Amino acid sequence: MISGKARIAGVIGWPVDHSRSPRLQNYWLARHKIDGAYVPLAVAPDRLEAAVRGLPALGFAGANVTIPHKEAVIPFLDAIDPVAARIGAVNTIVVQDGRLHGSNTDGFGFLENLKAGAPTWRADAGPAVVVGAGGAAKAVAWALMDAGVPALRIVNRTRARADRLALALGSTASVVDWSARAEALREAALVVNTTALGMTGQPALDLDLTDLPAATVVNDIVYQPTETPLLAAARA
Repeated sequence: MISGKARIAGVIGWPVDHSRSPRLQNYWLARHKIDGAYVPLAVAPDRLEAAVRGLPALGFAGANVTIPHKEAVIPFLDAIDPVAARIGAVNTIVVQDGRLHGSNTDGFGFLENLKAGAPTWRADAGPAVVVGAGGAAKAVAWALMDAGVPALRIVNRTRARADRLALALGSTASVVDWSARAEALREAALVVNTTALGMTGQPALDLDLTDLPAATVVNDIVYQPTETPLLAAARA
């Protein structure tokens, strides 16, 4: 039961119906008898500024940010923490005294999930391949660099975005053309899909796994469905 004093938060995305966050967060709010609610906020790109700047007026405690807004939201915030600034993307907004503060927990969450799901993976085992160059890709790439991967290969349909990310990451990072994406898998110890490809309602990621070493860890940040076409192909 929520009251007129309930603390409200949500997740901003477009689309946002894929997100499990409302189900997850509302479960824990109820479990711990917290007077609050967590709601999906479907915000079109051309309404992002109005939506974000309206959070304090609507009494929101904050919001999470998902695709495709993690980078675009930054200009509308009053402050962002050093981690989010380095990554160039925000996934969490906290409202404090009417001001909007942005942070990014994606990199930490990704590494913790990777360690739990693939405990034998080691950062120094070999090159890592990141598919995508958006906000989620930036967080994953920086987390892998900080973890100590010897080389990071970025594959993205738009070459210019991949080039900008590689430049920010430094000499350990390189870009592989989309047309040669299958070649990026050679001798890779880790492959991560950070795009929406494979998500329910989206086409599958077109990636030939012929050159994928048998011991390679394959990770997909898409969780709807739980086993994406990429993960099914890698398991096979």
